[in-house]
Amino acid sequence: MVTTVINPSDFIESIADGLQFISYYHSKDFIQAMTNAYQKEQSSAAKDAIAQILINSKLCALGHRPICQDTGIVCAFVTVGMDIKFSDTSLSIADMVNKGVELAYAYPDNKLRASIVRDPAFSRINTKTNAPAVVHIDMVPGNTIEVEIAAKGGGSENKSKLAMLNPSDSIVDWVLNTVPQMGAGWCPPGMLGIGIGGTAEKAVLLAKKSLMEPINIQEIIQHGPQNKIEELRIELYEKVNALGIGAQGLGGLTTVLDVKILDFPTHAASKPIAMIPNCAATRHVHFTLDGTGVAKFNPPNLDDYPDIAMDKSKATHKVNINNINKNDVKHWKSGDTILLSGKILTGRDAAHKRLIEMLNNKEKLPVDFTNRFIYYVGPVDPIRNEVVGPAGPTTATRMDKFTRQMLEQTGLLGMIGKAERGDEAIKAIKDNNAVYLIAVGGAAYLVSKAVKTSKILAFNDLGMEAIYEFEVEDMPVTVAVDSTGNSIHQTAPKIWAEKIKEVKFI
Repeated sequence: MVTTVINPSDFIESIADGLQFISYYHSKDFIQAMTNAYQKEQSSAAKDAIAQILINSKLCALGHRPICQDTGIVCAFVTVGMDIKFSDTSLSIADMVNKGVELAYAYPDNKLRASIVRDPAFSRINTKTNAPAVVHIDMVPGNTIEVEIAAKGGGSENKSKLAMLNPSDSIVDWVLNTVPQMGAGWCPPGMLGIGIGGTAEKAVLLAKKSLMEPINIQEIIQHGPQNKIEELRIELYEKVNALGIGAQGLGGLTTVLDVKILDFPTHAASKPIAMIPNCAATRHVHFTLDGTGVAKFNPPNLDDYPDIAMDKSKATHKVNINNINKNDVKHWKSGDTILLSGKILTGRDAAHKRLIEMLNNKEKLPVDFTNRFIYYVGPVDPIRNEVVGPAGPTTATRMDKFTRQMLEQTGLLGMIGKAERGDEAIKAIKDNNAVYLIAVGGAAYLVSKAVKTSKILAFNDLGMEAIYEFEVEDMPVTVAVDSTGNSIHQTAPKIWAEKIKEVKFI
């Protein structure tokens, strides 16, 4: 076989271009699957959430701005043909991937959020470049390089599960028991990647790699399964959707768009299984380098997107958030849609940790939280004339351990995030007559359009985790936990699971 010479600069530039490409383009198969989910959805809350995700996707494609404010940890599967060589061998393949990451995330016309921290067990200092990436390298016969690259959000990655089942244990039972435990922090609807077999680490690797495959479950259903794995995929797809979790955990017909499975031989005493979800900001692309230059990427056609628009007339309340108190929010009920206008604060993990330390040390806080709302967000830096970059919600459950102290010692009235709250946080909300609202995860650029002004009030050194003050106009949110402690994430999936039993929706 003829040896192919690869220029390292072509490899690096292809990585950078690919990461920029997936930051603002969903793949055509994802757009089609989400459109189908939107068209068949009968839960109004879930349908609205899917609409926001699709509208956001088209806005990002037009504006070349990130689909989600969490622009991910980069994961690359690099398959190297043994008949290639690099024209310069001063950098390893992992080094070249990292050079591409650094270029992509610093690109001035679409700067991406740097989320990677070093010294993860202790200081957790941001690397500022979003490098290093997680790189898997395989050597095979051939004279090309195949690259599958993804940007994986922390909210979905944190819901990854691994189990060492007994050989006789049911895979289906494990999945159906595990998915509800994952909550909605992985931003459904998306995909489930499942790895079966090998060893513990091999199962996880298989699960992650399976998520690089295109969405094709409907095709398999139509032509019929060709093997046992496809039969299992269909069974899990139907049974997971029958759980009624729905988009953003709001209850509905579509929780997963597809279920992917890869397997590998394993020990006779073992049945390792791993499950990794991909969120509504599914971002991955595949390209080949054959020595002829930089990889080319083909964007979806704008005609692939459905013609839908936000219907703000369905809002239960339009609220000026500058002048509200506990008497006002007690009238809000779980499931209500609200359009917020006024000034909200932001803060997430690092800011909350610092605030709690200050409270414990009886120090004066840099911000007055009395009757204010805090939005759990780490925005992307703005470019050109933007007030703020994409600014979607982060997973609220990570702030649960801070919630009671924040509500009781700062006068905080409410919180905005994504996904469910745990039992202790719900009890704290009820005890303090507070409220928890959700914005749609996976609609970050759309949400940012509601932000009219932005300024940092405290903790500037925390970067995207600083405390900002946003002035918003008609920011769409849903009441997830009302002041009585009623949670839509607990009630809606149960209601829809029963509805799905009654009528064959899927």
